[in-house]
Amino acid sequence: MTKLQNRPNPDDAFPNPNLPRLCFIKNVVKNPRIIIGDYTYYDDVDGAEQFEKHVTHFYDFIGDRLIIGKFCAIAKGIEFVMNGANHRMDGVTTYPFYIMGGDWGSAIAPVKDELPLKGDTVVGNDVWIGQNVTIMPGVHIGDGAIIGANSVVASDIPSYAIAVGNPCRVVKMRFDDEFIAYLLKLKWWDWDIEKIEANFEALSSNDLSLIKKIKI
Repeated sequence: MTKLQNRPNPDDAFPNPNLPRLCFIKNVVKNPRIIIGDYTYYDDVDGAEQFEKHVTHFYDFIGDRLIIGKFCAIAKGIEFVMNGANHRMDGVTTYPFYIMGGDWGSAIAPVKDELPLKGDTVVGNDVWIGQNVTIMPGVHIGDGAIIGANSVVASDIPSYAIAVGNPCRVVKMRFDDEFIAYLLKLKWWDWDIEKIEANFEALSSNDLSLIKKIKI
């Protein structure tokens, strides 16, 4: 196979000058607790470079992270709600008087251990997320999963599942258990780019026998 000379650069924010709505978002985020793999893109005609604005309630004292793997496709309208959105729920009211300032600023503020924190939010590799999806704190989405448009993801989604709705639920698995186990061992997203390019046909075809010819 001829070595490709004009491949997309994972270190460019906008890999295709003819498609400015598509951004490799690892190159535009500033918060060090947002960790994004190579070739993962956000597609938004209203400003794909503003991805970080769609990660809300991100507070330093909590320390949670948003981790997104490689080769993910994220559509317009994504919202990642982080743990800072949680309120203390064991009192009479959930209302946060203390954040209003003024004389209310002396109200008792919860400490970190008193909040219902759910840890890091993790999106695996090769995940496709449709338009206007909301992902709640601490959710883990497995490799190869597909999240349907307008879904609200409040619980973990397994690898290679198709999940939709509010609340988001698995409606089917993309492949059988044996083939999913094979793909999770294969981890094609960790190959060097030349090997990926050499296997475009196997990776993109619905002829699953092609990918099975590749040794793990």
